[in-house]
Amino acid sequence: MEEGTDATDVCLKNYMTMYRINKSTNDVIKLEQRLFKELKIKEREHLQEWIAKNPDMLGEELLIIQKEFSGFSDTSERLDLLAVDKEGGLVIIENKLDDTGRNVVWQALKYTSYCSTLTTKQIIKIYQDYLDKWGNGEDAKESLLDFLERDEEELLLNRNDQRIIFISNNFRKEVTSTVLWLLEHDVQIQCFRVIPYSMGDELFLQVEQIIPLPETKEFMIDVKEKEKEEREKSQVVEETETHLIKFWGLLKQNLAEDKIDFLERVSSKPSFSIGFWKGHGKFAFCIGRNNFRVELYFSNDPDKKYIDAMAQNKEEIEKAFEGKIVWERLDTKRASRIKHEMTPNELQKLQGRFNDETYWGELIEWYKAAMVKFYATIYPVWETVQKEIS
Repeated sequence: MEEGTDATDVCLKNYMTMYRINKSTNDVIKLEQRLFKELKIKEREHLQEWIAKNPDMLGEELLIIQKEFSGFSDTSERLDLLAVDKEGGLVIIENKLDDTGRNVVWQALKYTSYCSTLTTKQIIKIYQDYLDKWGNGEDAKESLLDFLERDEEELLLNRNDQRIIFISNNFRKEVTSTVLWLLEHDVQIQCFRVIPYSMGDELFLQVEQIIPLPETKEFMIDVKEKEKEEREKSQVVEETETHLIKFWGLLKQNLAEDKIDFLERVSSKPSFSIGFWKGHGKFAFCIGRNNFRVELYFSNDPDKKYIDAMAQNKEEIEKAFEGKIVWERLDTKRASRIKHEMTPNELQKLQGRFNDETYWGELIEWYKAAMVKFYATIYPVWETVQKEIS
């Protein structure tokens, strides 16, 4: 904790007990665990709105595209929140307050089956309806393209299995038992426990993923992943995924030949970015919607302490780099980044094409030179900043 931090700014979690740290007395004060009903907190009016405004509390970047959605044929049922993840998949979010009840799994599975048939065009319409009612006049398609960092011809939504997220203070045994069985059978479900705490007039909210445990999630995916039936994909998306895997492999090979040890391994799964971690920051090569870039990405910077600390050295960094560096606090998100993009002239030379392999040699050379220079400039400052923060 930094010097000058107020005692009310920090909470220490000890399993299901929360404490407030008081630096002035060098002590901790236990917070009182409460029930939502005691605090007169309502499911739709409060909890649902908190998640809709802050979906990153669920540990990932999600784009909420509808709430209280009831646009299903031949039924008036409505799901709580509908979201899109960074892969373009649909996420069904069901909120309960102090108790899940017995039927929440069946309810969510019904909603998921209804959503499984939604097309890209229908999803854009659903999101546009949401923005027209709750947004500021944004265009749904453009917002989705920005969120997914895709070009329009690559916009294909809901092409993989849907996911389910349950949120509640208490999960009944029959619910957790069913969820664990569904996980064993490759249904993607997460359970988050939300617990309110109070201390005087102050209220606190703890959000914790309990199923599957975050540290075992990737292991479970690796162990349980099995070949699934081939799904029909648009030719553009399939070609792009193939190119991504091949391109990153060639970049890694080129770096290795020049004895530049940035990439230890390349994933066999398609991704629009690849990189390496240095403490709490990830240096990454990225293919954006309209550009190519290298960056230092802070995935968990809700208070913006990392980027703000780095920005104190902005003048020094930009002078040493001798090129344009963009500082993005991303105030509405949990993340932040420092990036360097290809210039318009460089982009025009490559014609902005990624799927054309004839341009890959030049693109790899740009990525290599850009990251070597970017890393040499940024990392010494980042190394010092991390020591100061810790």
